[in-house]
Amino acid sequence: MPPPLEGLFKTLPPQQLAQRLGPRPLPLHLTAEALVMQMCFAGLTPWSKESPLSNPINQALDEILGSQDQSELQNRGQKKSPKKDQQNAQSKPWTERVDPKAFLDALTRVGQDQMAKFAAGVTSYQSHAHRRVVSPPHKWTESTVAPVLRYGTQTDGPPVLVVPSLINKSYVLDLFEDRSFMRHLAARGLTPYLLDWTDDSVFRADATLDDYISDVLVPVLEDLKRAHGQPPAMVGYCMGGTLATAPPVLRPDLVSALVLLAAPWDFHQDSDGLRRWLSLAKPSLEATLQSLGQAPVDLLQALFAGLDPTLTGRKFRSFAEMDQASDQAKRFVVLEDWLNDGVPLAGPVAKACLLDWYLENAPKFGRWLVDGIVVAPEKITCPTLAVIPARDRIVPPKSAESLASLVPGATVRSVALGHIGMMTGRRAVQEVYDPVSDWIINAATQK
Repeated sequence: MPPPLEGLFKTLPPQQLAQRLGPRPLPLHLTAEALVMQMCFAGLTPWSKESPLSNPINQALDEILGSQDQSELQNRGQKKSPKKDQQNAQSKPWTERVDPKAFLDALTRVGQDQMAKFAAGVTSYQSHAHRRVVSPPHKWTESTVAPVLRYGTQTDGPPVLVVPSLINKSYVLDLFEDRSFMRHLAARGLTPYLLDWTDDSVFRADATLDDYISDVLVPVLEDLKRAHGQPPAMVGYCMGGTLATAPPVLRPDLVSALVLLAAPWDFHQDSDGLRRWLSLAKPSLEATLQSLGQAPVDLLQALFAGLDPTLTGRKFRSFAEMDQASDQAKRFVVLEDWLNDGVPLAGPVAKACLLDWYLENAPKFGRWLVDGIVVAPEKITCPTLAVIPARDRIVPPKSAESLASLVPGATVRSVALGHIGMMTGRRAVQEVYDPVSDWIINAATQK
């Protein structure tokens, strides 16, 4: 039997609770779970003999349908034929064939069980002893504009710069020692570098997207080209993929090949709900960004939670039932730690992404400019591979497909994985790591 809900707050002392912040923002997830049950009860409590919503034979319906229809309904229900009675019973609304009190009591028990399991899952996560343990990569000292990490021991393989999103920390690309995109590239004979521009040393509250591309991404590419005597291939993941389309347009001499992993472009594809919400919330978002100068982590986490409000409850109930010493549970903890280890977005960047991209669809309509130049994928001339996860709920596949369709001669690979699963899942090596490595090696060989 799961512990009572109050165990969520009392199982651990405060100093230990502070070690893990997730699932962030916890009050929102608790509220979402409670609201689901509240909406169920709110829809069913009028279900009684006096309610015009659930009992069609009453005075309220008489006022709507008229007395003749009311009489016909009553007479139909008074016929004595057993067969007719059975047919009539089966044709009645289910609310007339189930005891309301018994049903609501059962719903209450299910709700209590669901909330208790959620609390148990969160408590188990917050108190879990496992932490991410990987051997540290090398710090590449030739970059002076941002932290860059080099993987592997050899430095003579074709260089590859991997560009993560600005919203979540870069180590999702190196989450596990045995399931790491970066380490896999190195094991295949490439020389991979990870741009860690989510490091605190890079963050500036007044930074713009232009700054991140012109003052960070482009200079790092210049440093790599100088160090290796050849332009690197570039791999962009999620928002990092969208940003990675800019250098091949602005400086095609700096990128030998481009790989786009779940990179969004047409932000209005399969996102009607989010777009409508952003339209309503635009004044509040602008006021928040103006007041705080940034989009805080919990605000960004709340936006992601809105894509699937019940996901957190489902996954933590599942976690509560796992063997806590299992490999599966340990991987869940590490992944959840990363998910909750976000970074804020600088105010101008948040405005550009949330309002210019998601709300106005600026990239799709040719209104995304960097240093006054339109970022037009049609101008990309280097070999390009787009890997699109078909089960992606963060970047709808059609959004990523729109980018691939604009790049001349782009190769498209669809994988039956999700947005995060393509980097951390059990099939990531087979479906993503190996094919991407093969493609980069082949592109480097043909140069």
